[in-house]
Amino acid sequence: MRYNQQWQARAIRPDGASAWFPAEVPGNVQYDYGRMMGWGDVSVADNVEKFRATEGYTWEYRAVLNYAAQSEEQAVLVFEGVDYRFDVLIDGRTKLEYEGMFSRVEIDLAENAGSELIVRIHPHPKRESAEFEDRQQADQCVKPPVCYEWDWHPRMLVSGIWQDAYVETRTADWIRRCEPFYTLNDDRTHADIRFEVDCDAPVEIELFDPDGQKIGTGERFSIENPRLWWCNGQGEPELYTWVARTEHHTASGHIGLRTVRLVMNEGGWIEPIAFPKGRSVAPIQLELNGRRVFAKGSNWVNPDIYNGRIDAQRYETLITLARDAHMNIFRCWGGSGINKRAFYDLCDRMGIMVWVEFPLACNNYVGTPHYLRILEQEGTAILRDLRSHPAVVMYCGGNELFNNWSLMTDQSLALRLLNKLCYELDRDRPFIMTSPIFGMGHGGYTFYDPYADADVFTLFQNSHCTAYTEFGVPGVTDLDNLKKIIPEDELFPIRNMGSWRLHHAFGAWGAERWLCMDVLTRYAQEPLDTIEKVVAEAEWLQCEGYKAIFEEARRQAPYCSMAINWCYCEPWITAAGNSLITYPVQTKPAYYAVQASLRPVLASARIPRFDWNAGECFHAELWLLNDAPEKAETTVRVSVKLAGVEYPLLTWETGSVGENENRIGPTINWVLPDVDATEFTLCLSAGDASSEYRLCYRRSENSAVSRQMNV
Repeated sequence: MRYNQQWQARAIRPDGASAWFPAEVPGNVQYDYGRMMGWGDVSVADNVEKFRATEGYTWEYRAVLNYAAQSEEQAVLVFEGVDYRFDVLIDGRTKLEYEGMFSRVEIDLAENAGSELIVRIHPHPKRESAEFEDRQQADQCVKPPVCYEWDWHPRMLVSGIWQDAYVETRTADWIRRCEPFYTLNDDRTHADIRFEVDCDAPVEIELFDPDGQKIGTGERFSIENPRLWWCNGQGEPELYTWVARTEHHTASGHIGLRTVRLVMNEGGWIEPIAFPKGRSVAPIQLELNGRRVFAKGSNWVNPDIYNGRIDAQRYETLITLARDAHMNIFRCWGGSGINKRAFYDLCDRMGIMVWVEFPLACNNYVGTPHYLRILEQEGTAILRDLRSHPAVVMYCGGNELFNNWSLMTDQSLALRLLNKLCYELDRDRPFIMTSPIFGMGHGGYTFYDPYADADVFTLFQNSHCTAYTEFGVPGVTDLDNLKKIIPEDELFPIRNMGSWRLHHAFGAWGAERWLCMDVLTRYAQEPLDTIEKVVAEAEWLQCEGYKAIFEEARRQAPYCSMAINWCYCEPWITAAGNSLITYPVQTKPAYYAVQASLRPVLASARIPRFDWNAGECFHAELWLLNDAPEKAETTVRVSVKLAGVEYPLLTWETGSVGENENRIGPTINWVLPDVDATEFTLCLSAGDASSEYRLCYRRSENSAVSRQMNV
């Protein structure tokens, strides 16, 4: 039986201890302390700054152990995750000293009911020789570096009992572990399933098919023509269920039968024509159940500053939105760490593939003996927790480690260790050292790149990557949310200071990022003299920019195999940024633009650039994109809407397009008339595959219309 405890917490400050205050478990002690202090919502104004003074505090949780164990039962104190370095004391005696937040720890209890339990959490780890107060401070610990500040996350160091903690009473026949393993034959028509069990008594295991029909009882099963687990859009995420029982204990779980590999992208092998001979691009094409799948999705980051407060309902809402947007993969960015179990269970059920990164990001994780010991401990725990999830399709050492700011290489001991652990504990899942590796692309992150003097339409059409695993187009948060986080006297005019800067509109990287007023002004054809106009302009560019990139990446298949934008969610309300979901779970207009661009069958236009002038010959290639496992065929009727008039241009009969294939069609060529307008819309009418592109239109300065407007 499980007994939850009633928790309090306090801060041990330089001037003494605070009063005890109520604490949530699971949760984060900084949230509880801020609530006690009356500091308010961290998303509002500069409230988050109040927490800077707490970084050096020691924290204590306490509870009076409350449980009832029978004479034949063992009582065990269980911590599923404590962030980060902590001690456990019972009646003042130290029972455990531990470092690491992803490992489950257990402590046997004797006659301790009614005893005082203290969990003492030490100050946040910070490398003393770090040059800056930023992520560098976290490069000798396995604590996710995101809370040390990122360009979309404030500096907000959190800790606490972030996963469940409880006392569990167990009988002698308690099932300590029951884990399924399986093999599929080459054509996946036969599955052999076996269970590894750790228990001191006989265990009966029952297996049920995805419809709930019992297959049989035992520790080994053979299934003919098994129902396979597929990702969203490629088939059903079929799950078998198992139930293990002893006389007094029951455990259960699910199995998704599937094979997954990373294979060489089509066209990736380069024939050397001269010496020296070197390797081609690294393989990054996902093959699921023998079928090459185009991975389309988003970078998942921590959806809350307080990671301990994220619950299954929040996960379910966010993952459901991804499924409904036709996504089939999350890249779980390493800087945010590992999610709670509910996240992976839900991805299993909804068919969302998960790319798991270990908690390394943008640092040089020098392999000191202490760091490697904790990394091995935590990496082992992560792998053992995740390897039973069919949604987990690949592992990655961490984010952006092979570059001139991280300075790691494939000879770095931390990455060699992670590669070793993945091989030993989960050999058949793919592993890559970092993202990106050779052939892949991270960036760009703005609608217009001043260095290339090109917008995202042009930039990505001139790119040639095996996978685009980070790219972004920033937008400005909607007005209602801006009013929540920015005081009225700061809201407009927008200035590079105060809440606008703190919430990443300025200085995230470069003076104008993420607001990008320089870019908004470039495309605006009237003064952006109200906050409403700023928001509307930014939403327009974010929607069209994301559509342009996702569709271009899909057009570049089969050489290109992935399109994963930066990023999906956010941990607090940003004033401006690249996310598709405003904190906590509010969809942005860009979410719906991406949803439209990720439909399995899509009439698409390759448009060379975003802005066009009157008198120019507008041109665009027509495509039918099909990453569904069935053939597709449609009729595409093309027109342009300009200044209230719709101009029919052409009709394209696509013919039958094979499954997971694309087809190029005719090219539109049409001279833009000179009219009074600031935008026009390209319309591809094709039933459920229809698309629209809202583009910038500029009048000719010498036209009769312009002269009349200037009189």
